[in-house]
Amino acid sequence: MSYQILALDLDGTLTNSKKEITKPTLDALIEIQKAGKKVVLASGRPTNGVLPLAEQLHLADYGSYILSFNGGRITDCRSKEIVYNKVLPDNVAEPVFHIAKKYAGIDIIGYTPDHLLSGIRPNQYSELESHINHMPIERVEDFPSHITEPTNKILITGEPSIIQRVKDEVCDYFHSYLSIYCSDPFFLEIMPRGIDKAHSLLRLLTSIGLTTDEMICCGDGYNDLTMIEVAGLGVAMANAQPDVLEIADYITKSNDEDGVLHVINQFMR
Repeated sequence: MSYQILALDLDGTLTNSKKEITKPTLDALIEIQKAGKKVVLASGRPTNGVLPLAEQLHLADYGSYILSFNGGRITDCRSKEIVYNKVLPDNVAEPVFHIAKKYAGIDIIGYTPDHLLSGIRPNQYSELESHINHMPIERVEDFPSHITEPTNKILITGEPSIIQRVKDEVCDYFHSYLSIYCSDPFFLEIMPRGIDKAHSLLRLLTSIGLTTDEMICCGDGYNDLTMIEVAGLGVAMANAQPDVLEIADYITKSNDEDGVLHVINQFMR
């Protein structure tokens, strides 16, 4: 099979433990784009949190893509066109906020183009989200009143044992009205119904005339499961969560061992 498109999770997959793309991997990704193949940076990060890596990889020069907000938005880096965009219903922020604030140590995060909005009190995981995306945190009172623009997701952060309890209550409240899942044990993603990385990648493939058989997807986390399952070649990093390792077609090296470069060398060069 000739693979034409490579979808990559970022944290724990494309970037190493220092949140960097190594030069050999960077060079290989530019090389395959020069050869006409497409790269998709597929992340739970907001779009602006992905842009610095997209610029490093020259995605705009080669017509590659950013999939942000776990699939809530896809952007064509060359044209700047938003290819796909799905936002949360207007009536979601308030009940999610009231559930979250009942639990000690939990924070709730909303997104503006330039800031993260902390609705309770920033915790270490809110700070991690800020660091990953290079976006400052703004603490706000009355969180729901600040979610005035259409938003692709809300994030709840906290200790994994408490996050699981919050997840159970949010799921009980909304049933199947939303997509609710953990991207990491300390990040609870509140997403529009049916939205995940696989759903949006399928939309993208249809729009550019490619099939799933022509796609490789690489990831390490729970929010990568669906895209790894749907890909022609679903790849788990050696450092991936056990569930991801179990469903992958192929297990590559870890993110600290240039696992993405290994995939390119094996299947795309």
